[in-house]
Amino acid sequence: MTVAYVMLNCELGAEEELIEKLRELEQVKDVFETIGTHDMMVKLEAENFEKIREIVSWNIQKLPKIRSTSTLIRKD
Repeated sequence: MTVAYVMLNCELGAEEELIEKLRELEQVKDVFETIGTHDMMVKLEAENFEKIREIVSWNIQKLPKIRSTSTLIRKD
């Protein structure tokens, strides 16, 4: 199992809508708003690195109102 943390920046006021959409993704284990450089953080769990990349590229980055993402992958 691969765990990743995705930090997101989004359009102002889009946080609640995005949190709802992110929670619909099976691999999303937690979503919470942050203060500082990023607007929110998402914890993902998937079978491997490639699946994480697929989820971030095709599911998260394509959501409307997402401005940018930064992904940290935990290696065991």
